[in-house]
Parts: sequence; structure tokens; C-alpha cells
Amino acid sequence: MMLTGMLTANEDIMANEDGKVESNGHDQADVGYQKHRESQSDMPVPENLVNDAQAQADAILGRLKSVVTYGIEDNPPWHTTIVLAFQHFLTMFSGVLAIPLILSNSLCLAEDPGTLAELIGTIFFISGLVTLLQSTFGVRLPIVQGGTFTFLLPTFAILGIRGDCPTKAANATDEEIHAEFRSRMQEIQGAVMVASVVQVVIGFTGIMGFLLQFIGPLAIAPTIGLIGLSLFKEAARQASVHWGIAWMVIIIIIVFSQYLERFPIPCLAFNKTKKCHVTKFPIFKLFPIILAILIGWLFSYIFTVTNVFPTDPEAYGYGARTDLTQGVLAESPWFDFPYPGQWGVPSVTTAGTLGMLAGVLASMVESVGDYYACARLSGAPPPPAHAINRGIGMEGIGCILAGAWGTANGTTSYSENIGAIGITKVGSRLVIQVAACILMIVGIFGKFGAFFSTIPDPVIGGVLSTTFGMVMAVGISNLQFVDLNSPRNLFIVGFSFYVGIVIPDYILENPESINTGNATFDQVVLVLLETSMFVGGAVGFFLDNTVPGTREERGLTKWRDMYGMADDEEDEDFVDASEEVMELTLRSYEMPFGMGYIRKWKWARYLPFSPTFKGINLKKYFRRCRPRKSKKEHDIPMSDNEGNVA
Repeated sequence: MMLTGMLTANEDIMANEDGKVESNGHDQADVGYQKHRESQSDMPVPENLVNDAQAQADAILGRLKSVVTYGIEDNPPWHTTIVLAFQHFLTMFSGVLAIPLILSNSLCLAEDPGTLAELIGTIFFISGLVTLLQSTFGVRLPIVQGGTFTFLLPTFAILGIRGDCPTKAANATDEEIHAEFRSRMQEIQGAVMVASVVQVVIGFTGIMGFLLQFIGPLAIAPTIGLIGLSLFKEAARQASVHWGIAWMVIIIIIVFSQYLERFPIPCLAFNKTKKCHVTKFPIFKLFPIILAILIGWLFSYIFTVTNVFPTDPEAYGYGARTDLTQGVLAESPWFDFPYPGQWGVPSVTTAGTLGMLAGVLASMVESVGDYYACARLSGAPPPPAHAINRGIGMEGIGCILAGAWGTANGTTSYSENIGAIGITKVGSRLVIQVAACILMIVGIFGKFGAFFSTIPDPVIGGVLSTTFGMVMAVGISNLQFVDLNSPRNLFIVGFSFYVGIVIPDYILENPESINTGNATFDQVVLVLLETSMFVGGAVGFFLDNTVPGTREERGLTKWRDMYGMADDEEDEDFVDASEEVMELTLRSYEMPFGMGYIRKWKWARYLPFSPTFKGINLKKYFRRCRPRKSKKEHDIPMSDNEGNVA
């Protein structure tokens, strides 16, 4: 019944009689713009080209959205939306679940599965809440927020100072163990909350947005590319538990998303107009990931109950069993509503706060790269400065909420879900907002979330192997704007990727190499140098802005022309003419309500997070402040005897 309704409501993406899937008609914008120009060719051109600006904006958006089925502003039918949202939930589930499991021993929860289940529910609830805030009021991209691994290193450093946990083997009581857990959690909560205030300040004061005017394709390419490359190790770790299951999932995703996406499945459907009829539904194009997960999960379950997978924990393939998390499933409460301060009042230490600050800085750099990747894959223009300012500020608020609720972690954007957008070609904001609601429901109903913890690691590893590859490819695709015949550009790209891979690997193997005598400072430097996207992006940013090169060579001209953005180096007439086109093109980054008032408030233009904020352009400011050259005597136009100016 649900599938029938989904097919009925999904007529806007149904295949035509030739079996080709249409793209909501948005790819016709260029044709419409051309017809508009032709119709206006014989008419006088008015000074205020409002209609022409709208046509140009539609053409730009149509070109961007031509590769996706649903764009950022599109709303799929509700049946389809729920399934697509559930697909995103399954994609990021293991990443969120892994964090409390990794921290369980350091938090003294190895012998307390009940509290561990509550912690898992809390991090899912907060991930959903922050995702909803980010996609609605923050950067407003279809981007999922969840726990971040960049906070793990400072967390382990903070908890390592406290020594070993009390255990029942050492005659510790349940009350003593739980008291130690609360004490450790409160210290992590305080460190996360205070350090995240810095992120809020950097975001809402516009510092991050100000730096964007110096960021071009040569800085973005290594930043995004290294996000995917650095995460391949995590994907390989999970897939290596059983490569057979992992490769089955990988092959299914490749076949469904790349080979069978053009072949919709004939299905029965019903509506009031056509009654009962046969239509075609692009199931392989929209749901390759969820289909692959379900098939891999089913095979793993069959191999578990038939004991094809070994029962010996030391044997290869044991980690692919679906009954390894039965303890969490049994101890999870049916209903538990997380609330702020549930573990007690957070405590703050200077060393813990400074250590966690390194994780915050690394997370910000990764998120900026994710914003650009998400916009590109969802068919949206690159995020403007005010959207990135709000996004970074909202992530800081999300980390504060995570600290207040007590997740022992923060929040950041999830690259695997961005990769899923590229594979499914669905970049709808509504889908992510529904996925956020699913995350919150899972956090409240503990049994529901614990059930999905039975998805084995190799299934998730297979999914991540494909989605992280898409993220890396998006980073490399930014090089299309630069001159790749230029030795300057080739050096910057190659060296940035090289340094972004080599230095983090060296630091991970030789953490003692950073020893300045100040443990807190060493910890901050270690976290930053272990973050490959920070190292590679910083090197690319520095070289691109210091090594001499023309704007065409650096790709800045094509980069801005592609998205209808004004070029800061052009004359002011060009900037004024394209300002309206830019505003219409970037409407998807405006607030969901209240824009009429925001446009009326002139003071809102000076707020770095306001949709009417135009950015801070120092080059343009100094150009205007530069004194005008006085005309020399021989420059004064002369007139003839009749008064005509020569």
C-alpha cells in the first residue's frame, strides 16, 4: 500500500515512454532563458531588468540542478521522503553509534550497559535536534549533523589523566562506578561547552565568512578531497571484518546507482485521474543505498543463524554477526527522554577546554569543505558568506547542546551523507529534516535504535567505501575551474594533497614528536596536525594566496562566472548589474520566514549572519578610499570657437 501511494504521488519523476527519467523540468531553465532573450531582442531594454535578472537566475539554478532528481528546494511526495530520510539515517547510523561505544571504556561504562544505552539514545536525539536546526536556520543545506571523531583525541587525553576506572573485579560497587562515570562525563561536558563558545563567536561575528574571499578552487579541492581520503581508513577498517559482505554491498550500490538508474521498474499505481494503471518508478536511482544495506543485513542475519559466520571472537568474520549487540538491545529502555543536565552539573578545567578547542577548530575546517561539497551535489549554488557564518555558528550551538545534554562529544557535518546525496541524486532539504525527526525518535525510543545496532560492520563499511569516494571526487572536480596546464597550479594541488596525507600519518605514528614542554599546547597542535583536511587545506590556501598567479590561472574568474557571482576585480558597473542576479540565485539560503522584515531592516545588512549581509570586501573598500588622481592640465578637454568639446 505504501509503495502504491509512493508511486502515485511521484508522477513528477516518472519515466517517459522511452524509459528515461525526467528531472522535474528544472533542466529546461536554459531553454526558457534563451526564449526569453529572443522575445526581448526586438524590444527596447529597460534600465531595471528585473525579468532578465530572474531569467538569468533561473538559468543558473537550472544548470546546477540538471544533475539531480530533487533539488534543495524540491519536496518529494511524503512516502518517498520518508524512505529517502530513512536511507540517510541508515547511512550515518554507524558513525553516531560508534562514538559512545568507543568511549565506553574510558567513561567507565564497560560494566554498565543500561547507562551506555541511555548515552546512545542521547547522542541520537541531539544529532537529530542539531540537524533540524542546521538545515532550517543554519547553513540551510541538506546536511546531517552528528557526533565527531575529531573530539575523541582530546577526550581520551582528558580522561587519561584520571587513571583507570573502578571495576567490580576490584571490589567497586555499582554506585562507585556510576559516580565515577558522572564525574568524567561532567568534565567532558564542561570542556565541550566552553570550547564551543569560540566556534559560536567565529561563526556569528563573520570571521569565517571573511576568510572565504581568499578561498578559491585550489584551496577547496584539497580540503574536500582529503575529507574523503582520510576517512577511507575507517571504511576499510569496518569492511575488513568480512570483505565478502562488504564487497557484496559495494557491488550492489555500483550496479544499482550507476548501471540500473536509467531503468525504472514497472509497478502498479492508482490515482483519481488514471485509476489503476502501470507506471515506472526509478527505485534503483533513488534508493541504492538502503537496498544494499537491507540485502547485506539479510545475508549477514542468515549466515549468523546458520553459524556460517564463526562463533569464536578471534576468528575472521566473527564481527559480521548480527547478534553481537544483544546486550545493548536487551538493556535499552523502551522510552527515555534525554534532558539537559541528566548526568549532573558540568565542570570546567582549563586544560580540558584548551584541549577540546583543537577538536573544535579542526571540525570547523572540515565543515566548511562539507558545505561546498553538499551544495555542489545537491544542485545548489556555493554557500554565501552569511550562510557559512550561520552554519559554523549553529554547529557551535549544536556542540553546546551536545555538552548540556551529555553526549561526551560534539556535533559536526557528516561527509558520508553528503556522498549519499551524490549517489542518490536527491538533495532535498525536506528529506534531511525528516531524517532529523527520525534520529530524535530513535533517541527517545531506545529499543528502536538498539535494533539497528545489529547492522554488522562490513555492511556499513561497504556503504562508506562508496560514499567517501564520492566526497573525494567532488573535491577533485573543483579543479575544472583552474588552468591545469599551469605548473604553478599543478605544484599547489600536488603538494597540498601530499602534505595532507603525509603529515597526519607521521604525527599519528610519532605523537611524541610534538614536545614543547606545554602539554596543553602540544595537545592542540597534535589534533590539528592529525586532521588531514586542515593540513592540506591550509597549505593550499597559503600557497594559492602567496604564489603569483592571475585570476584566470587560479580559476577565480570561471569559479564566479559559473555561479553568477560578481568578480571583485571587475569594475563597479559589473558588480551592480549582477547583484540582483546573485540575490535571486541565493534565495535557497534565506530564512524560511520573516524575510520581508529582514529586507526592510537596514541594520540587518551589517550582521554577518543575516541573509541580507553582502560581505566584507577589503579590496573594494580600499579601492574606494584611494584618492582620485587630479586631472592634469593637458587632460582638460579643449573646445573650438563654436563651443564644441574636442
